[in-house]
Amino acid sequence: MSLVLSGTGVSRGIALGKAHILRRGQIEIPEYVVPKKYVKDEINRLKKALVTAAAQLKAIRKHIPENTPADIGSFIDAHLLMIQDSMLSDEPINMIRQQQCNAEWALKQQRDMLVKVFEAMDDPYLRTRKDDIDHVVNRILGLLLDESAHASDVDSRLKGAILIADDLSPADTVLMQHFGIAGFVTEFGGPTSHTSILARGLGVPAIVGLHSARSFLKENDEIIIDGRAGIVLADAGENTNKYYRRRQRQEKKRINELKELKGKPAITNDKQAIKLHANIELPEDIPAVRKVAAEGIGLYRTEFLYMNRDDFPSEDEQFSVYRKVVKSLKGAPVTIRTFDLGADKQVDGATSNKQAGTNPALGLRAVRLCLRDTEMFMPQLRAILRASAFGPVRIMIPMLSNLTELHQVKQLIDDAKLELDREGIRYADNIPLGGMIEIPAAALAANQFAKQLDFLSIGTNDLIQYTLAIDRIDDEVAYLYEPLHPAVLQLIHMSIRAANKAKIPISMCGEMAGDPYFTRLLLGLGLREFSMHPSALLEVKRVVNSSDTRQLEKPAKKTLNSARQSDVEKIVNSMNIDIDA
Repeated sequence: MSLVLSGTGVSRGIALGKAHILRRGQIEIPEYVVPKKYVKDEINRLKKALVTAAAQLKAIRKHIPENTPADIGSFIDAHLLMIQDSMLSDEPINMIRQQQCNAEWALKQQRDMLVKVFEAMDDPYLRTRKDDIDHVVNRILGLLLDESAHASDVDSRLKGAILIADDLSPADTVLMQHFGIAGFVTEFGGPTSHTSILARGLGVPAIVGLHSARSFLKENDEIIIDGRAGIVLADAGENTNKYYRRRQRQEKKRINELKELKGKPAITNDKQAIKLHANIELPEDIPAVRKVAAEGIGLYRTEFLYMNRDDFPSEDEQFSVYRKVVKSLKGAPVTIRTFDLGADKQVDGATSNKQAGTNPALGLRAVRLCLRDTEMFMPQLRAILRASAFGPVRIMIPMLSNLTELHQVKQLIDDAKLELDREGIRYADNIPLGGMIEIPAAALAANQFAKQLDFLSIGTNDLIQYTLAIDRIDDEVAYLYEPLHPAVLQLIHMSIRAANKAKIPISMCGEMAGDPYFTRLLLGLGLREFSMHPSALLEVKRVVNSSDTRQLEKPAKKTLNSARQSDVEKIVNSMNIDIDA
């Protein structure tokens, strides 16, 4: 009798092969006092580990094939930058000097502090960046504790195998593709982790968050993983194997068909032009945007300019980065979201005690923090305005909840323009100003916001978890995170209707926008602009190009009149019946 296990599918595709169990034990980190005369030697030991870790990552980067999308290498580059960052190099060295502690303990203390900063953030995408800190620090710790301890156990001997592990790093994932490993299953992790995003970009079938997978699966078990459904099957019968091998062939055919869509317009069968934009967080993401011929950037997250540093980025530093992004798009629009940080992020990188015991998701973050700390906000506004002189720029404000906040932001933008005028610094006229609909209050007041703004953008990640009062990063309640909940659909439809009535554009930039399963539903609800991770764009375009919005309106309306989520799911399934979404 076959065994069926269920996790979160993060990279679609079918893999069949033998299970290989990776059992990496928790690193035991010693703490001891280093005699003063040996402090210099301890510092040199840490420096040597940092150099070796960087060399390992550079070697892994060389394994990336030349024809791989450019953004794949950026994940390894991001880990290299972390190793070189003063927060992981200089700060632990200062601790060794000041505390006379061993290198491992200094590194652990610094890691714990950085992880707390990320954990306190409400944005799920940003919060999962703590995984990258863990991956980098564990590599260095492995070298400190045993020079051979962090040699990769992902190699050519595992060709065709399916890895089962507690977690995997982006470096592991690159090696998997290089050595022909069929797919992976992890007990932890989420869909927004760099490992998951990388798996999607490389086309490696993957499932995460399958708790106790290593307890149920044994070494060399013949298993099947369905990366779209998030299902693992062990000891399946011959008929089941034949079915999934057929699915595997269909998947390869689908991937080849997607390649043919590059550069072609996104247009429905009834001649509705649909705009497909990309989400980015770093200038290094631009090659991936070009690779899929996105029509522009619908969400540029600017938070990374503020992180892993002991001060705030200057206006000139921000301007330089924004200008680079704008110029690289060569006339395509760039929507820059003002920083969505919380009060938990202090100048020294430490966690504030002001919100101890409170929920940062409900506290001083995003536009609230911007309006409280205008000395931090004004340099960003000035930098964005200056960048607008080099190409089409749109400003987008996160987490708006009332019109007073919007009026205050508008006043600050006017003030920034007056300052630039006095200084003789150029900026574009009539820069569009938009707001994110990501909390229920904003959706309910969408009519008022639409009258005051040039465009709207629905941030489904936050909108869903605020509406349903759940944290999707929390494994205990993540199963309640459901985009098809009737209340969520009502808020989305309310926002689209408000924008259409005011005759302003409205897009969606949350993960729901990049999931082809929801594309037809959103088209039927009236959405005509989508923004997503570049790796999802061609798949969404495929669905758009095979759809007729007139035929989708009636079933979409039925979902709004359905009180039960199960009924909504049946309707959406019927909308997708002719496609493999």
